[in-house]
Amino acid sequence: MRGLQAEGGALQWREQPAVELTTGQVRVAIKAAGLNRADLLQKGGMYPPPAGVTPVLGLECAGEVIEVSGSSRWQKGDRVCALLAGGGMADEVVVDGRHLLPVPAGLSWADAAAIPEVFSTAWLNVFELGAAKPGEKVLIHAGASGVGTAAVQLCKALGNPCWVTLGSEEKLEACKALGATGGVIRQNGIASLQSEGPFQVALDPVGANYASDHLDLLGLDARWVLIGLMGGREAKLDLAKMLMKRITLIGSTLRTRDADFKAGLLARMEERLWPLFAEGKLKPMVAKTFGFDQAEEAFAELAADQIVGKVILVRE
Repeated sequence: MRGLQAEGGALQWREQPAVELTTGQVRVAIKAAGLNRADLLQKGGMYPPPAGVTPVLGLECAGEVIEVSGSSRWQKGDRVCALLAGGGMADEVVVDGRHLLPVPAGLSWADAAAIPEVFSTAWLNVFELGAAKPGEKVLIHAGASGVGTAAVQLCKALGNPCWVTLGSEEKLEACKALGATGGVIRQNGIASLQSEGPFQVALDPVGANYASDHLDLLGLDARWVLIGLMGGREAKLDLAKMLMKRITLIGSTLRTRDADFKAGLLARMEERLWPLFAEGKLKPMVAKTFGFDQAEEAFAELAADQIVGKVILVRE
C-alpha cells in the first residue's frame, strides 16, 4: 500500500509494507484524511513522529473497515473515523479498534475525517484538562483553525461563552456565526479583551507571544492550557500575578499519549459528543477538499492560513 511521507521538505508517496493485525486491531481502507498543523511541522522536519510510529503523515482519517482481528465492536463495511499518531494519509491504516468512532449519520467521508483530531483536542483541553464549567468564560486562540472552530462549537453547545483571537474580520464573523461571543484580530493585540474577561479557561496554541497578556486576561483559579508554540517557546512572566491569581498552567499534547488514554478519551467523547452531532449542535468544518494526488496543494492551502476550519484529502 502507498503512504505519504515528508522527505527533505517535500511530499513523496512511498510503498509501505502491509501491517499484520494483532488482537484488537482493525484495518481501515482510507477514504479521506484531515490535515493538521502537526503535519505541516512534520513536513518541515520540526515534528518527527514518536518512537515506533510510522513516518506516514496524517493524524486523523475516515474510511471503511476491511479486516478485524479478535473480538471487536467493528465489522467489515462499518464506516469509521480514526484518531492516529500517524498513518492517515495512505491507502489503508491498521489501528487499535478502541481508537475508532462511528461516522455520525449523514456525514460524508470528508466531514468524518474532519472530526477526530480537532474535536478530541478541543474536548480534552477545554473540558477535561481545562475543566470548563457551564457559564465560565473561555478564551480560544487561533479561533478559525480546525481546533478553534471545534472549541467554539463545544463551548456554545455546553454553555460556555467564548471569545476568539484570529487573523481577519472575515474569520471573526465566521466564528461568531458558530457561536463565539466576540473576539479580536491578533494584529491589533489581544490586551483589549481584558474588558470582556476575566476568563477562566484559555486554549493556547500560540505560546510566548501571548504569555504575558494571559496574566491580565485570566481570572482567579483560571486554567491556561498550552497546546502549541506558534508564537515561540520562551516568554518572560510576572510570576507574582500568576501566584496571586492562582493560575494553573497546563502543558498538553495528544499525539504522544498512550493507547489506553486515547481509548478512554474517545469513549467519553462518543458518550457526550456524538449525540450533539446527531442533533446538529456540532458539525465538522470542512473548508476545502483536495484529491490525494493534490497533497502539495493541500499543504500549501493550510500553510497560507486563510481558511476557516479544515483542509481534507479525499479519495477520488
